[in-house]
Amino acid sequence: MSGKTLSEKILSAKAGRDVRAGDVVICEVDYALGTDGSIPMAIDYFAAMDGARVHAPHKLLFALDHYAPAPSPKAALLQAGIRRFAKEQGIRLFDIGEGIGHQLVVEQGFAAPGRLLVGADSHSVMYGAANCFATGIGSSDLAGVMKTGKVWLKVPASIRVNLHGRLGQGVYPKDLALYLAQLLGNDGATYETLEFGGDGVQSLDFEDRLVVANMSVEFGAKNAIFPYDEACRCYLEGRADDLSGAVSADPDAIYSRTLDIDLATLEPFVAVPHAVSNNVRVGSLETTSVQMVFLGTCTGGRTKDFRQALNVFREFGAPAEGVQLVVTPASREVLLELTRGGELAELISLGAVIVTPGCGACCGTSGAIPEDGANVISTANRNFKGRMGNPSAQIFLASPEVCAASAIAGRIASPRMLAAGDH
Repeated sequence: MSGKTLSEKILSAKAGRDVRAGDVVICEVDYALGTDGSIPMAIDYFAAMDGARVHAPHKLLFALDHYAPAPSPKAALLQAGIRRFAKEQGIRLFDIGEGIGHQLVVEQGFAAPGRLLVGADSHSVMYGAANCFATGIGSSDLAGVMKTGKVWLKVPASIRVNLHGRLGQGVYPKDLALYLAQLLGNDGATYETLEFGGDGVQSLDFEDRLVVANMSVEFGAKNAIFPYDEACRCYLEGRADDLSGAVSADPDAIYSRTLDIDLATLEPFVAVPHAVSNNVRVGSLETTSVQMVFLGTCTGGRTKDFRQALNVFREFGAPAEGVQLVVTPASREVLLELTRGGELAELISLGAVIVTPGCGACCGTSGAIPEDGANVISTANRNFKGRMGNPSAQIFLASPEVCAASAIAGRIASPRMLAAGDH
């Protein structure tokens, strides 16, 4: 019999039997995340299942991040109910201001090699950067985990993505993610694993991998997994309590297909409305004005992202008149790092609006909502119509550097274009 992919190995371990792509399995979950966007319905389903006490409270993580802070009495009431349920059941709760649940799962070491994590939010795939199987589920499946500690899954087939070389100057992991979106389309990897490998992986640090794994769901992927290596170990050491579960694919594992990507050939991309796969080169949008620039989200709201943006501001100046700069750190830890390093003060001096760590501005539930007809360029992962709370706005996606350069120019630009005097 042939060897196994990373997904087949992890799900075999969690199902307690040998499994292959296409098998339907019931697996033990290591951790499950719920948010204030999905927990209320999960609690209702749990009650409908005659749930009294959750099966394994230590496996559950609740994050109040989508409505942070609460934008309405109704949202505040729902959050109060979540707090009450978490306290009664002994569930770990990340309250308003602690940050985006996905960032906290990684920051605090819940994602670790060989684990199975699920989250009632599609971007739970991000944790796969930690050499684990991570995927999104619905509120009813979250209720099932609350009741049993288990989840049912179909073992996905895997697409092998071999990365070669390294990204060029001014090209970032976001550009790799956008290139994959263009290559695969919105559904080109539906219910498949993206298993990353190749010598080029070593050129991506752990946070770079988070960006790519996070956005894999935008191509339809069930999950994305990176190998365990020194970059992964360095980030997780001191965060995760156990790094012994690392898995690697067998040399004779079977893949549905193989993609080979030369990182050196990639250029800065921008996703144009209203799909992540609508990607063009930055230079083709040089006449497109911007009214709002958003730095943040679980894709682009880490300390490294803000430092990349600040490097551009330091070199080329402040945002143009009429451009609103909105900043949302992915977590309280990121906010504190920016405060200690002086970067937060720099951003404020540039006129940035600082929003509570959370998801609100990205999904339009709270925080900064763009005006009618506004062009927004963002470090986020989605640019669907209405994504930021106003269906009349046009949302563009790009790397932190391109977003910062666009703020300075008042139109979509790259640092390379600014250096050429094109602003």
